[in-house]
Amino acid sequence: MLHVPEQVTIREVGPRDGLQNEPAEVPTEDKIAWIDSLSETGLGYIEISSFVHPKWIPQLKDAREVAKAIKRHPDITYAALVPNKKGLEAAIETGVDEVSVFMSASETHNRKNINKSIEETYPVLEEVVKEAKQAGKTVRGYVSTVFGCPYEGDVEPDKVFQVGNRLFEMGIDELSLGDTIGVADPKQVDSFLANMDGRIPFSKAAMHFHNTSGMALANVLVSLERGVTIFDGALGGLGGCPYADGASGNLATDDLVHMLERMGIDTGIHKGKLTDAAAFIQEKIGIELPSHQMQMFNRKGG
Repeated sequence: MLHVPEQVTIREVGPRDGLQNEPAEVPTEDKIAWIDSLSETGLGYIEISSFVHPKWIPQLKDAREVAKAIKRHPDITYAALVPNKKGLEAAIETGVDEVSVFMSASETHNRKNINKSIEETYPVLEEVVKEAKQAGKTVRGYVSTVFGCPYEGDVEPDKVFQVGNRLFEMGIDELSLGDTIGVADPKQVDSFLANMDGRIPFSKAAMHFHNTSGMALANVLVSLERGVTIFDGALGGLGGCPYADGASGNLATDDLVHMLERMGIDTGIHKGKLTDAAAFIQEKIGIELPSHQMQMFNRKGG
């Protein structure tokens, strides 16, 4: 018999992690309209953009404009990724509720992604977390390459726990554990979470799966049985990692909601409105979204 929670929290990361790897830039007004539609679905958390230098992620160069123009719902947390103090200043200026800092568990990916070693990254993030807290913001920490690195291969769980604990010591409120290249399998996830028990608080940990090999939902199921109740998703399965070749789309929010609701697990999300939001962004990017829910929607002709 499956032992799963009665309720699950979904963090929608599509407007940031989904769009950042799309080849075509989505117009600012369409991003705003999409986020506004996501705000009507029952989601309690939307990651709206990233305040990184436009040279690195040109698709998100309009983060300021987007953050200032979206319609805010008081019961939704609007978050953004920030790489450093300059990015934090922009996030605070535009009224973001939560800021997210990021680094990798593998040295090579961290250098490719941030241009710093892991040890060199800590003081940068510590300053960001400290100032974000002083500004009254909650802080999320992302750890990439948790289950494997495109450059180094397997990553020891102890390295992940060391990075995660350093971030918690800085004062982050939640830790997102990322399967950046989508190599995790259910047995590996089960073993990882068994080792994590007592080292990283499950109540403050989110799983961030990619569906590169089609195992994202299977990995979610194992995580649910281990007591994880927070998952990242990108509507329609948008996204990937721009610094990891072959990292296909994120776990699809709509597929995740469908599975959870079928299992009797409450998400608080309206499936019909979620489909409407997915259809909107699918039209804007001009590519059929890969989620199973959207494939069925497209076969039916919308």
